[in-house]
Amino acid sequence: MFKRIFAVALTFGMAATAPPAFAQNCAEREHVVDKLQKSYSEELVFGGLQKTRGAQSVMEVWTSRETGSYTVLVTHANGLSCIVAVGTDFFEAIPKVKVDGTPS
Repeated sequence: MFKRIFAVALTFGMAATAPPAFAQNCAEREHVVDKLQKSYSEELVFGGLQKTRGAQSVMEVWTSRETGSYTVLVTHANGLSCIVAVGTDFFEAIPKVKVDGTPS
């Protein structure tokens, strides 16, 4: 898992506008998305707005049905995307169904 983060960080380089803890895992969104799609066959499966430090950012989860890999991105208003988590064996939870047939 950390090898993948390191490889992505080397590919994108350090971003000077990111906080130091995330700098090695950040790049322009278009470059991150291109790498996820071409190198890892990942596609966007869900996302949403996240309020962080008084500003809003977009949190996205990208996954690959082929490999089971996943990547969690946070994209800031300035267009910088930071990889905050990666992993393997992604799965989708099956919603519980009530006896009357409606989701709980």
